[in-house]
Amino acid sequence: MSLQVVTFQHISKILDVTDALGLNREWVEIPLSPEDPGVVRRLANGKLEIVVDAEQPFDQWLISLPGLIQHTQVS
Repeated sequence: MSLQVVTFQHISKILDVTDALGLNREWVEIPLSPEDPGVVRRLANGKLEIVVDAEQPFDQWLISLPGLIQHTQVS
């Protein structure tokens, strides 16, 4: 079952992860539309965009999020 929309509850859980990594919330963008595949990327303005994966179960994807963010920070 694919995810159709990113809810406030999803965003709260994502922000818990970014907070734990010490990222400023002002520099994180989370679109409300998930995509397949999801992606974590640095935007031209320097902000970190976190696009939730539409096909992977959210909680499973969330577990992988810190690694995806760290990979983006190194690249």
